[in-house]
Amino acid sequence: MAISLLNPKAEVARAAQALAINISAAKGIQDVMKTNLGPKGTMKMLVSGSGDLKITKDGNILLHEMQIQHPTASLIARASTAQDDMTGDGTTSTVLLIGELLKQADIYIAEGLHPRILSEGFAEAKDKALEILDSIKIDIEINKENLLDVCRTSLRTKVHHNLADVLTEVCVEAVLAIRPKDNKPVDLHMVELMQMRHKTEGDTTLVKGLVLDHGSRHPDMPKRLENCYILTCNVSLEYEKSEVNSGFFYKTAEERDKMVLAEREFIDNRVKKVIALKKQVCDGTNKTFVLINQKGIDPMSLDQLAKEGIIALRRAKRRNMERLALACGGTAMNTFDDLSEASLGYAGVVYEHVLGENKYTFVEQCKNPQSVTILMKGPNKHSLEQIKDAIRDGLRAINNAIEDKAVIPGAGAFEIIANRELLKWKDTVKGKTRLGVVAYAEALLVIPKTLATNSGFDVQDTIVKLQEESQNNPEPIGLDLSSGEPNNPKDVGIFENYIVKKQIVNSCSVIASNLLLVDEIMRAGMSSLKG
Repeated sequence: MAISLLNPKAEVARAAQALAINISAAKGIQDVMKTNLGPKGTMKMLVSGSGDLKITKDGNILLHEMQIQHPTASLIARASTAQDDMTGDGTTSTVLLIGELLKQADIYIAEGLHPRILSEGFAEAKDKALEILDSIKIDIEINKENLLDVCRTSLRTKVHHNLADVLTEVCVEAVLAIRPKDNKPVDLHMVELMQMRHKTEGDTTLVKGLVLDHGSRHPDMPKRLENCYILTCNVSLEYEKSEVNSGFFYKTAEERDKMVLAEREFIDNRVKKVIALKKQVCDGTNKTFVLINQKGIDPMSLDQLAKEGIIALRRAKRRNMERLALACGGTAMNTFDDLSEASLGYAGVVYEHVLGENKYTFVEQCKNPQSVTILMKGPNKHSLEQIKDAIRDGLRAINNAIEDKAVIPGAGAFEIIANRELLKWKDTVKGKTRLGVVAYAEALLVIPKTLATNSGFDVQDTIVKLQEESQNNPEPIGLDLSSGEPNNPKDVGIFENYIVKKQIVNSCSVIASNLLLVDEIMRAGMSSLKG
């Protein structure tokens, strides 16, 4: 008891009490998340202290935004959000499975079974479950049809299915556009997500090019150009102070004017070089010219460019410059000394769209864009946030499928098969450890059970039907959420990511075992602060 002598205010929970605390926390967080699982799951409305609304059923966002007081519950929440960071999906399933493993364990521990034996059973069952997972995975060709299925399955659990179908199409097109030809990994940062508070969620579209969130800065510049050469550069076209502190002395006003002109000439020469290049490549053709600069362009320079019919954008974001070069081709120039046609990119059309006080510039119809923009539209802030989170998950689901080159039948099919196989296999396990395997097999059923509950079907009825069908049918059997009958997920295109399932099986067993083996919880008191 040395610790309580050091800090008499410390709270200590021992053996059975510590376990009860952990199990009740896991059940508690499981009950909160249960209703969100699957396409028929319900929404949660989170209201912040300042009254900001967030309506979502994405487990990851709920766990990030909810303030969880209980230490065990927050441990489970962190583990689940780590699952999302790794694979982009599976947070709600992770919480449910950890909660259910501890619920099943509680039954055996109440009968006197030692937690260590259970956790050994969990470890053996986990290895077997991973073998079963490998045996039912389906290798796929990387084509649009297969990726649509995976992405649709993921998105329908996050947003309304009509919106999910629109976003699925957009996400798959985006990933296929930026996917390198030589099977290198896809860089999802090359998909720019742009928000416009405009129209409705269903108007979200994919722009095969870029959307910049600012417009040209001169009223006389054209609002729309077609067949555009695009010059991306990082060169200052404005009058700047010198780096070192310098002053100049003059005796007469003429001298001062000369000095000002000399400084101005320095910028003018740069602008003239751009105009000369424009004349060289565009005169006598139907081509036009757009200048996008990362640094500033002052009013006099803008004036000269406007006279030549050039759209000029200043202070573009750095990441947009990188994307521009990928979308339109060409190279970003840091000096105007050796400008040539080879350094220019190309876009079919560049136009400005004004929305309220905001201007957007669209760069579209690029030849083979390796960077694209998803233009998210929605009437208000929380619907845009919801779309943004859904798109992020959709892109990750597609990327996982491309990397795994395999998928798993969804709709609870893996859990039903794993339950059946583990219960068969437990007869080969020696000693009390088999009780851990049985507990694990039962816990897996929480996924199809919850899917049934959320869709309004009777749980026992549904599970019995699924298990009977699975006994008689070698194919994977899942739950049809609209009728409550067993179906084959392959036929209706419900597929999940292999890596997500693998991660869930791995992480849940480890965390549940760790929580079972805790036999003392010490919480330091506040005495050190009160002095």
